[in-house]
Amino acid sequence: MNKADQHFSANSGASVGVVVPQTAHFDEPIMLACGRELSNYDLVYETYGELNETKSNAVLICHALSGNHHAAGVHSEQDSKPGWWNECIGPGKPIDTNKFFVLSLNNLGGCHGSTGPTSINPDTGKPWGPDFPVLRARDWVHTQARLADRLGIACWAAVVGGSLGGMQAMRWSLEYPQRVKHCVTIASAMKLSAQNIAFNEIARQAIISDTGFAGGRYLESDSVPAKGLGLARMVGHITYLSDDAMARKFGRNLRSGTLETGNDDSIEFQVESYLRYQGSQFSENFDANTYILMTRALDYFDLAREYNNDPVAAFSQASCSFLVLSFSTDWRFSPQRSLEIVNALIAAGRPVSYAEIEANQGHDAFLLPIPRYLDVFNAYMQRVAVNL
Repeated sequence: MNKADQHFSANSGASVGVVVPQTAHFDEPIMLACGRELSNYDLVYETYGELNETKSNAVLICHALSGNHHAAGVHSEQDSKPGWWNECIGPGKPIDTNKFFVLSLNNLGGCHGSTGPTSINPDTGKPWGPDFPVLRARDWVHTQARLADRLGIACWAAVVGGSLGGMQAMRWSLEYPQRVKHCVTIASAMKLSAQNIAFNEIARQAIISDTGFAGGRYLESDSVPAKGLGLARMVGHITYLSDDAMARKFGRNLRSGTLETGNDDSIEFQVESYLRYQGSQFSENFDANTYILMTRALDYFDLAREYNNDPVAAFSQASCSFLVLSFSTDWRFSPQRSLEIVNALIAAGRPVSYAEIEANQGHDAFLLPIPRYLDVFNAYMQRVAVNL
């Protein structure tokens, strides 16, 4: 192999191994951006690697819309499904747990253990449901900062996130500029396009129109808006893939191999079967109110709004270095959106590295072991590690 053809390759067998989620309970009230206060809350998180003596090697992972705290490793020796970013976190991987102490948490409002719509409202003794406060990305950042305080982490070596996670990483750089040395934002944007907001609204309407939604109080009525949540996931999922990726994976292949008529289900393309399976699985593992909450947080995010809509003024508040990555076929968070971030950072005088990765997997590319992606990501994180 020519040197020019070589790529960084994380050991696919390397893993952080079995990890045990932890819960941090906070009794200190927190005032949210919407003006409402939570008197107490829980955050579920996982850690990988060891915190060094000076506590300077901590990396925060911010998850995307349907993510959670389980970013790497497995929960038991029999567990066949590793964390959602296992390709990038672990020994010898871009976020190298031989060098970094990595923290990944389930955001406030989530449905995987952190306080959210499925939790019990202490004022009513019933699930919060649709009454859970509206959240903004800054609320997540403030609760993450409290968790960092609890763990004695004064400054992150890096805050890293893809998609909605990238928005949180950027918000960190503005809210706590002295607590972040590097911000890594992947396949993200300073605000959603109108098209993105429209897709999120279609997904929400699919959930709300399901009779099982029961005005958001389905947990009280022992019903689940499974069909609506499944449809919402299907809508979202097809937008995370590129046309090329779907064509290669499914084409126009029929599940049965023949065209049959008679009812709506008799003609099943492979892509239909795949989407139905994805929707069904998602509806069993995710909460509908949480999905609505998270998509609205996406819609409301606008990094420069409070800076007179001037992104240069916004990024002038930051003091860290940045890595911005995009993917060529990502049309939900296109390279143009990443270039807007980069141009604003350059104008604000902030150090920034940027790469557009040629990848045909669409928005989901940030979750996948694409060689060039791993090359760039690893090279930057190596630089972060040198200065711990």
